[in-house]
Amino acid sequence: MDTPANDNTRTAAQEALDTLAENTEDTAALDTLAGSDVLVPVPDDASDEDAADAATLALPVLEQAGGGQVVPVFTSELEMAGLLPYVSRYRMVPLGALAAQWPADDLSLSIDAGSEHRLTLTSEGVRTLLARP
Repeated sequence: MDTPANDNTRTAAQEALDTLAENTEDTAALDTLAGSDVLVPVPDDASDEDAADAATLALPVLEQAGGGQVVPVFTSELEMAGLLPYVSRYRMVPLGALAAQWPADDLSLSIDAGSEHRLTLTSEGVRTLLARP
């Protein structure tokens, strides 16, 4: 993964996350976020064939302290490297499309989990706030 050390350019998704930290009901920020591409780390146990298959996406699921499960996604390589420096493969996915197919079980989504502008949503919140056709 190539992560330029001096690339501090903020993405539209990061700006939307900052806006949502101040106002969780900002529909323009939600639309911007849903329309953004996010980086989804490819799990280490995924084969190269599965990682390259455009028809499927293996979600990296992390266990939380309370027993819940969360899928981390990121707005940039820099954000991903800050929390998961060992990740060597990822897929770029439209967040709204990912949310539209989000599993119905109790699986949370965390966007830029290691940053000050992070956003974590329950499975219902993902489908309700970010899903786009």
